[in-house]
Amino acid sequence: MDSKVLVLVALLTLAIWSPETDAKPISLVERCWCRSTHNTVPQRSIREIKFLHTPSCPFQVIAKLKNNREVCINPKTKWLQQYLKNAISKIKKKRSE
Repeated sequence: MDSKVLVLVALLTLAIWSPETDAKPISLVERCWCRSTHNTVPQRSIREIKFLHTPSCPFQVIAKLKNNREVCINPKTKWLQQYLKNAISKIKKKRSE
């Protein structure tokens, strides 16, 4: 009987002292970041671009603007398509060297 209590205490101690994870609940992971997209975003106002592709959502492009706002850009925008083509060709060129 004492060994069962000792094992239970050990397991509880392990559970309490185990490091926390950064995992998010499934409901938050499966949500799409972009619910609506902008067709016109001035390129000069963009600080960085992030690309997200999750199984339950279409391809998403998130632009962080210089005023720290984040907006979703329509992936079919002409200048963005050209940007992606240039980026892909640069990657292919580096790999072939």
